[in-house]
Amino acid sequence: MRMSPINDANKKLFAENLRKIREQKGMTQDQVAKAAGINTNYYAVIERGEVNPTYEKIERIVKALEVKSSDILPF
Repeated sequence: MRMSPINDANKKLFAENLRKIREQKGMTQDQVAKAAGINTNYYAVIERGEVNPTYEKIERIVKALEVKSSDILPF
């Protein structure tokens, strides 16, 4: 079974959800990135919806934000 790439609408919603939750928690991009063990610039690119992060990166971000994956994933 071949997976289709993430469509632009879902990528945009994912990025918006990340930003919204991060801001609600009063965290900076740097704080989330450090808590997730990823580069701050890479996190910023994820939050702008410019890349498709790996499952591992998503898992780290979810844990850093202390939310459920369903809170950020638009599907």
